[in-house]
Amino acid sequence: MNDDNGDEAVKNVELKGFWWKRFFYSSTGGSRDFAMGPNWFASVMGTGIIANAAASLPLFSDQLHVFSVVVWILASTMLVGLLLATLNPLVQHQGVWKQHFNDPTMVQFYGAPPMAMLTIAGGTVLVGAPYLGQALAVNIAWVLWFIGTLLGLATAVIIPFRLFTHFEVSPDSAFGGWLMPVVPPMVSAAIGAILVPYAPVGVLRETLFYVCFSLFGLSLIAAFIIIVMIWSRLAHHGTSGSSRVPTLWIVLGPLGQSMTAAGILGTVAIGAVPEAIAKGFEVFSVLYSIPVFGFIVLWTCLAMLLTLRARRRHMRFALTYWSFTFPVGTCVTGMAQLAHHTGSPLFQWASVLYYVALLLAWCLAAFGTTRGIMQGHILRHPVPSSVPVKPMKG
Repeated sequence: MNDDNGDEAVKNVELKGFWWKRFFYSSTGGSRDFAMGPNWFASVMGTGIIANAAASLPLFSDQLHVFSVVVWILASTMLVGLLLATLNPLVQHQGVWKQHFNDPTMVQFYGAPPMAMLTIAGGTVLVGAPYLGQALAVNIAWVLWFIGTLLGLATAVIIPFRLFTHFEVSPDSAFGGWLMPVVPPMVSAAIGAILVPYAPVGVLRETLFYVCFSLFGLSLIAAFIIIVMIWSRLAHHGTSGSSRVPTLWIVLGPLGQSMTAAGILGTVAIGAVPEAIAKGFEVFSVLYSIPVFGFIVLWTCLAMLLTLRARRRHMRFALTYWSFTFPVGTCVTGMAQLAHHTGSPLFQWASVLYYVALLLAWCLAAFGTTRGIMQGHILRHPVPSSVPVKPMKG
């Protein structure tokens, strides 16, 4: 989102200086002056993962319980608020859908709403159950999981299909946002694994388990292909130095979430599938996660250096800063699962270190977003994407 847009058509002069009026004006969908897109749901993902990660930590989890509950309530409220703020304009003004789907950057972020729902579903079971009651918490989680999974599968098919058929993609087009549509099934795999013990014993539980592992594979293979393309783009074309740079952190998302899914599925396999197969899934979770842990450390270093380089070149704040949060949070939950299966202090303290980084990243993104709302610029319609992708002719 470009903060330098001088078009007076996107400004509401009468409301200038009253940031809270601009905020509620946007939320009601009163006109086209201000807009919220699917990228806003990254803030729900980034907030909700703080609660989920706190509940998963192998160390200090008990001390963070109250904190995790407060954050889960905040994230749940944000989800409801954003659904109301975005669905109303989308229903009333069909041009908003067209604008998003013709923007090669914005369309990728339609993967964020289903992941936001799935994140809250996980938090409802992990954090909210003692207060809502186990039965109610699980029922809410089931509803959010089904909706999030169906929407996630839709984005995993529709958005790449549109990228393949609607846009002419130049060699330097690949960026972290391309992962957003294909990661939701991986989140579904992790959250679905949490729900496996609550499924009826027998065929239904076994089917859910295999469905979750299939979602794991669906997302993982697609993510690996895109990560290779991102690496190639960086090697051949470098980085833009723009607000797209933080999206490089999204690469950590499918990596950390795959560790999380593999770990939880390895735990719940016993009781869901035959014992001989269950032991194999548990072993797989360790054999898979340890090499991925190594690549996570490597990519964290590369992404950090590239981000600092862009910052020195005066990279401006944008909603892409929320890319610092959820992906790092999935690394916390993934390392926590690895610590659970191995008992190694290495993975225990690595999860704590990444959790501290998650909290710092959230503060940075939340402060920038609040400041942008108060100034009004972050609520404006985005200018045409600067990503080197353009609609196909004819």
